[in-house]
Amino acid sequence: MTRPRYYVTTTIPYVNARPHLGFALELVQADVLARHRRSRGDEVRFLSGTDDNSLKNVLAAEAEGSDVQSFVDRNADAFAALREPLALSFDDFIRTSRDPRHRAGVEELWRRCEASGDLYRKHYEGLYCVGCEQFYTPAELVEGRCAEHGTEPRAVAEENWFFRLSRYADTLRELITDGRLRIEPAARRNEVLGLIDGGLHDFSISRSHTRARGWGIPVPGDPEQVVYVWWDALGNYVTSLGFGSDEAEFGRWWAGEDGDGRRVHLVGKGVLRFHAVYWPAMLLSAGLPLPTDVLVHDYLTVDGRKISKSAGTTVDPTALVDAYGTDAVRWWLLREVPRVGDADFTTERLVARADADLAGGVGNLVNRVVTMVHRFRDGREPAIAAAGGRLPGVCRRAPELVDAALAGHDFRRAAAAVWTVVEEANRTIDETRPWELARAERSGDPAAGARLDTALGELLHACRTLGRELAPFLPDAGARITGRCTPVDGVLPAPGPLFPRIAGD
Repeated sequence: MTRPRYYVTTTIPYVNARPHLGFALELVQADVLARHRRSRGDEVRFLSGTDDNSLKNVLAAEAEGSDVQSFVDRNADAFAALREPLALSFDDFIRTSRDPRHRAGVEELWRRCEASGDLYRKHYEGLYCVGCEQFYTPAELVEGRCAEHGTEPRAVAEENWFFRLSRYADTLRELITDGRLRIEPAARRNEVLGLIDGGLHDFSISRSHTRARGWGIPVPGDPEQVVYVWWDALGNYVTSLGFGSDEAEFGRWWAGEDGDGRRVHLVGKGVLRFHAVYWPAMLLSAGLPLPTDVLVHDYLTVDGRKISKSAGTTVDPTALVDAYGTDAVRWWLLREVPRVGDADFTTERLVARADADLAGGVGNLVNRVVTMVHRFRDGREPAIAAAGGRLPGVCRRAPELVDAALAGHDFRRAAAAVWTVVEEANRTIDETRPWELARAERSGDPAAGARLDTALGELLHACRTLGRELAPFLPDAGARITGRCTPVDGVLPAPGPLFPRIAGD
């Protein structure tokens, strides 16, 4: 039987500066989805990468006095290096300036859209935001400034290639409305429908070779023009699969006919237009299947301001991990950030959540349970019959709750679903009081011994459930919990702290 296929991607960020915590959020969310679907038996491919071919990157390199390729390589390496500190499991990492798959695929996408009659060349004058790499009309600006970056766009006049986006308005509306192109949460779906209903205008898909400083992929058949960075960057979702170079692999993950696959994009709200309007229209023009899901997250902020390279409000995720550990950083991103709405970051909140949930919550629980098994049963797991009490019931329901929450792109609710096991296990300890049952057993009460076996067995099973269900969220911690609760030669490993307290006593 063929396993369902699950292809999940992050956006690919500009490399005009080193990575910040806002992008780490997206990486960790995608990693959770990938690990979760693997744990449920799906065949998974997880892609990330970097958007190297941006004018922003060129300008940043010039400001530093660096060669563009060397500058891009250095910063792209910093993004790829997030794999270890954030415990990421991506299967592929594409770089648009270096990967030989990418240019071939971008050129093929261009040719297909051209063959559909959707590309044309015309003179254009407009207001261009380098930060967004996008033209804006005056009506789209806020007091003459880009709403995303707070900067005044530059007046640009040149002849470019354009894409007939307007041709696809009705089709896009139908696909989004009937759910074939799923956009979550609903507020973002409604935002996209509002954009469509407001009228879609054809958009420029190339830049002059001169204005691009010669950086980027030349337009096929027109070397005086460079492919627009968003056209270039959006293509990575299929070029990484071999579109234009390896049709068998591309067909396996994107263009297959088995109907079992999900093609999932995680994106920030600031790039929704590109992923839910431009990209699907490009695919329709090229005669290719669309993504099945566009899952949208809001922003991380510091003192209410968006974490952003260009705004100077950055938080270095690698430095955070060095200071507080991978588990603490991942857990804050997953336990604290809401499905809808921005989340304000402080190190104090990160530390408080890690100490309360990890050191004082699951770590304390597992250590108590393993300690009691060693103290009362010489480290050997009690043999008990299948139980139908509250704690086993919570353990059975937790995976279903996690599945439902992640299907709804709600990581905070999914983390809370796992936490129901911690809460019920602690309640079980308080109610059964195993130390009192052990004392009664030593006093000659065999019924107390049987109840003690049941309590310890159920608690140990709960800890194993935690290890398994936490693994997509906290892979290292999940493995440590599972290891602590797995007998070696019939005896559990010795108890001990699983998580250090960060703030101290």
